[in-house]
Amino acid sequence: MRMLVRLVLGLFVLKAVVASPRFSRQVDLDSYDGTNYDVDLDNLNLVNQDIYDYEDGLTIDDPQIEIGTLAPPDYNYPVPEASLEEQTEEEEEELPLTPQLIPQGSGGSGVLMGPDTQKGMPTCLLCTCLGGSVYCDDLKLDSVPPLPKDTTHFYARYNRITKINKSDFAFMNKLKKIDLTANEITSIDETAFMGLPNLEELVIRENHISQLPGLPETMTLIDASHNNIGTKGLHKEAFKDMTGLLYLYLTDNHIDYVPVPLPDSLRSLHLQRNNIQMMHEDTFCNLKDFNYIRNALEDIRLDGNPINLSRTPQAYVCLPRIPIGDLI
Repeated sequence: MRMLVRLVLGLFVLKAVVASPRFSRQVDLDSYDGTNYDVDLDNLNLVNQDIYDYEDGLTIDDPQIEIGTLAPPDYNYPVPEASLEEQTEEEEEELPLTPQLIPQGSGGSGVLMGPDTQKGMPTCLLCTCLGGSVYCDDLKLDSVPPLPKDTTHFYARYNRITKINKSDFAFMNKLKKIDLTANEITSIDETAFMGLPNLEELVIRENHISQLPGLPETMTLIDASHNNIGTKGLHKEAFKDMTGLLYLYLTDNHIDYVPVPLPDSLRSLHLQRNNIQMMHEDTFCNLKDFNYIRNALEDIRLDGNPINLSRTPQAYVCLPRIPIGDLI
């Protein structure tokens, strides 16, 4: 910009000098021939002095140019386009953040971090959710919280739950294990677990249950020890169709008979400290087939019952081991 101003000023001064009559006193250097190189320095200095005098003689009415005060011409400089990466980042910043909902579980509306509980917070904030496992141990819960739909393992041990309702585990098609150890459960809806097509393990030990509810045929482990289950607390042939059942624990109840028939898959049967007084010879074995061997059932606990195992020796001939209990 300064160079432009200086150029305009120089042209303006030069034009003024040419128009002045005193310019005739300039030395015409082009008229010199090749033999005379003397220059009238006095006249040349006079011309320069005239130029300076002309500049000093400018009046206030003459147009003046102030260096550095000219406004730049109106010009819209092109704005550099943002790179593809920057455009993508800007688009991501402009897009509103939408929380992803966890699918609806049992009794919940399906919000971030699982359905809301009665305590006013999502289940996965109240409990601990790791993958498909939900841990709600020792939280003083008085009911089963609504669970995310994809729950596979549910633990709510050492709480104050008193009842299991039909709706507590409704539509939980992926649920494989339920552990409600050491609560205050007195009743369980008869169909509370029947709608669970993948349920394999149920642990309800150390409660106040008087009747074992219906269970799906997919069970592999049932632990209802330390309850109040009596003679009428088990359905007739309750375990017959559970062809994958491996462990049946009914310790410390009020059962007065071995709940036969038992599936061939069973490995461990714990009935200690009940009220079993007698056993039939076909309780474990098949008297019509003496070649029948029950290799899987290696662990039978009958100690603490008012029964003399020595009275029914034929009841154990098909077993790999004799039951543990009183033989006298």
